Amino acid sequence: MDLLPDLPDLPDRRAELPLDMPFTTARAAELGVRPRVLGQLVRAGLVRRVVEGVYVDAVVPDTTEVRARAVGLVIPRTAVVCDESAAWLHGVDVEPPQSHVVAPPVSVFQEPGRTRVRKSGCVGGERTLLPSDVMEVDGVRVLTPLRLACDLGRLRPRDQALGAMDALARAGGLDAADVVRETERFSGMRGVVQLRDLGPRVDARAESLPESWTRLRCQDGELPELTPQLEVRRAGAWGESAFLDLGNEELRFAVEYDGADWHTTDEQRARDGRRRGWLTREGGWGIVVLTRTHVPTLDRQLTIDVVRRGLDRHLAGRPVDP
Repeated sequence: MDLLPDLPDLPDRRAELPLDMPFTTARAAELGVRPRVLGQLVRAGLVRRVVEGVYVDAVVPDTTEVRARAVGLVIPRTAVVCDESAAWLHGVDVEPPQSHVVAPPVSVFQEPGRTRVRKSGCVGGERTLLPSDVMEVDGVRVLTPLRLACDLGRLRPRDQALGAMDALARAGGLDAADVVRETERFSGMRGVVQLRDLGPRVDARAESLPESWTRLRCQDGELPELTPQLEVRRAGAWGESAFLDLGNEELRFAVEYDGADWHTTDEQRARDGRRRGWLTREGGWGIVVLTRTHVPTLDRQLTIDVVRRGLDRHLAGRPVDP
């Protein structure tokens, strides 16, 4: 079956494009590939969009180098990439889910005195930065993970803020003390009260945004403290161990988040079942398993209520169900 009957020369048109580096819509047109054909290549899965107006061959891996080269094609060399766009260049994806369908604009700022960036696919402005706030990622000027953690920690909603801070700590080798030390320079600025509250809570052990959201919601709900990626060793000669997304060893209570990326295949579910089986049967653990349904973006109380109900059942000696 011909999936692209209206474009029989599709492979030849793809061959005219760069195969190992990002390219702009304008460059594609120079090579004879018009926007309509480029769009068909994207829909066919042969080319992917990196940022608005920049594409790359679909076989090229999604690396920080490729991301930086793509961004470098649409911003001035004097501009500094900020906010979620900068996190993305550090390999941290904190954009909303729809960003995978519609490429978000690149957030860039110029230092005071320079012309604001006004280009399609970019959101620009001015921001006062210290030299220590800026680094280069494959030739593109970008905020450091520490400055990013402080900015997103101040300026984003509470859950999203800590999720970004945890992820940047993991990617940038930061810890809570680093953020706390940096916080006072933002005294009097918008969002600093939230930054002061969230800074001490930063934990690089969190392995996903929903884990960070869940931990913070449990803290806000005054539930027992949960440690990210808590290791539990199995009794016996083999010394088998398991890591729990969030756990309290004293209470033998844990909360796990089963996201679509790692917990959907039969093999993944079987592995989860074996691990949770010996933890509950042999170790006496109570484990609440959450999914996206239990950790919605807006209803924070739902997550708290589900975890509290599971904890109450566990402490009463009953099976834990989400």
